[in-house]
Amino acid sequence: MTTDETSPADGWVVVAWTPDEFGDAALEHGIAWAREGGRGVAVVNGTRGDALVDERFAAPAGLADLAERLRGTGLPHVVRQEMGRDVAEQVLDVAAELDARLVVVGLRHRSPVGKLLMGSVAQRILLTATCPVLAVKPGGRTA
Repeated sequence: MTTDETSPADGWVVVAWTPDEFGDAALEHGIAWAREGGRGVAVVNGTRGDALVDERFAAPAGLADLAERLRGTGLPHVVRQEMGRDVAEQVLDVAAELDARLVVVGLRHRSPVGKLLMGSVAQRILLTATCPVLAVKPGGRTA
């Protein structure tokens, strides 16, 4: 976990982040909402750990780039990376712990069979979060 030790005056925006265009869209929107509301950004990157390679779980270099990008915003920030639990639960647990004001998640298109077999992290976050959730796609306008 990386952090700047400042606690934001008006709470946190939690971003479900992956090292791809969907995570970048979520991060961009999360930063914009945090900046607008005087909030901090808490980034969650996770994996269940049930595959030898999970492209959505950031390598150390990707986490270093993310930390540098967050430092450049001047906003309070936290980065959490976990393995072994349901990814949606990881995001929701951080949102509950930090009393998040907003959760931002990137949406990716999946086939009906993919949805049936693997469920959807974004869907579980949308249906379960106790705070507002912003679902974004790459190429959308920021806040």
